Amino acid sequence: MKNKILLTIADGLGDRPCEVLGWKTPLEVAKKPHLNQVAAFGSSGIMDLWQCGTPVGTDLGHMILFGYGLPDYPGRGPIEAFGEGMELKAGDVALRANFATCRDGLVVDRRAGRIRKGTKELAAALNGLQIEDVTILFKEATEHRAVLVLRGPGLSSAVTDSDPKKEGLPIKLVKIKENSPEAIKTARILNQLLNECQKILGELPLNQEREAQGLLPANAILTRGAGQMPALEKTADKLGIKAACVAAESTVLGAARLAGFDTYTDPNCMTGNLDTDIDRKVELALEALQNHDFVVLHMKATDLMGHDNNPKGKVQAIEKYDAMVGKALKGIQKITDANVIVAMAADHSTPCERREHSGDPVPIVVAGKNIRKDNVTEYDEIHAAQGGLNRMTGHMFFDFLMDYLEAVPKEGN
Repeated sequence: MKNKILLTIADGLGDRPCEVLGWKTPLEVAKKPHLNQVAAFGSSGIMDLWQCGTPVGTDLGHMILFGYGLPDYPGRGPIEAFGEGMELKAGDVALRANFATCRDGLVVDRRAGRIRKGTKELAAALNGLQIEDVTILFKEATEHRAVLVLRGPGLSSAVTDSDPKKEGLPIKLVKIKENSPEAIKTARILNQLLNECQKILGELPLNQEREAQGLLPANAILTRGAGQMPALEKTADKLGIKAACVAAESTVLGAARLAGFDTYTDPNCMTGNLDTDIDRKVELALEALQNHDFVVLHMKATDLMGHDNNPKGKVQAIEKYDAMVGKALKGIQKITDANVIVAMAADHSTPCERREHSGDPVPIVVAGKNIRKDNVTEYDEIHAAQGGLNRMTGHMFFDFLMDYLEAVPKEGN
């Protein structure tokens, strides 16, 4: 019978002992019968996403779980672009952007009053501009956020941000980070574009209407996080698999699209927080399993609770993750044309005490009828370290899963 894989990812799941929890981790304290059920039915271990002691971002962590490595990382800008449905080409330079409000040469509000309405119209006014031999692609994102892509020959991501990061200052002049013709050209084009954007946006009727209503006009853009798209082969194409990702978070969706995965989301009910609709997520994951070999089911709330230094909130998020996994396990039982292997992982640790990502390893499990079973029956950082998978890197974990899809080439004769 053909194998299929459901990989559930709890973002930022790993943690350190918390005083408020009696010096236990949130995962040790949480009531998690379904996570324990999976652990008892397979092999456990711990995973360093890149290498021991090296923290990774959500973007890189997911790229690794989707078959890439640190040398493949293009920067946050390109992943954000993929997250908004833009398909980048090798050589494109992508940047994260904000709509902002400027007056008398100073940034009055970096988020243009957290504008929500009309951003599609604002983006359309900038999309398709041509500066020298470079085409400007511009796409609105959530609220005041947007994505800017420069497409043309001889570009570089070695340029600084224009975002001053605080109000009351002028938009920063984009400067080069390296003395190369490509960086010089990119900085020149960006500075010209930033000036042009203020002229175009300032004349739009939408902004004039906002001012008449006492709202801040979105009459400028701020840029940051330039990244250049490398010539990456999509993981799904390289391995010859059909893959999908169910998530609410645009960075995760971007990494998945970059890897050639089909993406499923529902902005009406799926969020990156505790109020996300796990029933809808599981419904989409089970739907994807019908015609995909590898399906990722993602939850973000565990990471947010770590960043907020909220151990009890993280316990609550883990228990919601447990409920989501339980619903998925129930649905998988109805799939009769394939053997569904269930794997559990995280993209990094986010210890509450640190409020940021750390290099602590994360617990992993691979379970199924045809998976070797160890003696671990609980899913947490301590018990997982005693399991049969031992300690591995994210690259090793991905290859281990792909071998069950018979997608990893044999080495030697």
